[in-house]
Amino acid sequence: MDTDYAVWLFAVSLGASALGGMLGMASGIFIVPILTVFGHIDIHIAVGASIVSVIACSCGGAAPFLRGRLTNVRLAIVLEIATTLGALSGVVMSGLVPVPALYFIFAVILMLSAQQMLARRSDPVVAAPAASIDSWSSSLCLDSRYPDHALGREIEYRVHRVGLGMSLMYGAGLISALLGIGSGVLKIPAMDTALRLPIKVSSATSNFMIGVTAAASAGVYFVRGEIVTAIAAPVALGSVVGAVLGARVLMRVSSDKLRVLFVVVLVILAVQMLLEAFGIRLFGVSA
Repeated sequence: MDTDYAVWLFAVSLGASALGGMLGMASGIFIVPILTVFGHIDIHIAVGASIVSVIACSCGGAAPFLRGRLTNVRLAIVLEIATTLGALSGVVMSGLVPVPALYFIFAVILMLSAQQMLARRSDPVVAAPAASIDSWSSSLCLDSRYPDHALGREIEYRVHRVGLGMSLMYGAGLISALLGIGSGVLKIPAMDTALRLPIKVSSATSNFMIGVTAAASAGVYFVRGEIVTAIAAPVALGSVVGAVLGARVLMRVSSDKLRVLFVVVLVILAVQMLLEAFGIRLFGVSA
């Protein structure tokens, strides 16, 4: 592999990871289509490199998010239990549900998520009244606060409807396993609409969670020989740099702008899934 190609891989992964890290999504959903369509890389090798990039993106963005107190680690651990169980269920159910039907269902879910996120254009700036305290959230000490640089002050928030949130996380893990895509694109709308988290906290917490999920599957891809060092190395390096940049942008950009950007990404992915449902394959989607 020549130097120009390695530089191209680095640049592509940097841009994809910056966007993915800022939105709290797995960067593979951007990297895999680019590597397969423009880089002419085999889909399995591209997915292997994507898995590495997701881990690098999560690790690269974790430190700034944790320093900025945006990541709710307690909540991430609780939700990851449901997501992992959903992913395991998806593996068991793989092949039982027609793939076109899954793509159609996923597209509908993405459209509804986009509509819900647009309907809730502003984040809560004060904690909810004591009467609305969730018993799970209170018992597990999930409520927290974060500094919002755009507003210049700290924002307190409460975690609502933890039971519903875990149910949605189970569904996110299930669908992601059945379709072979990252669940970050479903986790953030679930945290935003069900748990009523500020969009920045949702993105940072999702970024923390996707690294754990990806690490669990990386070993399988490595054993299969689908992680090629010559490709994965520049992708991983670019992902680390991109994730750090994305984290810095997230901490400084306004919540409303971030929400609109995420809605645009949701709509684009929903259109792609609808095309996939009807057999129109533009490019692969994974991780």
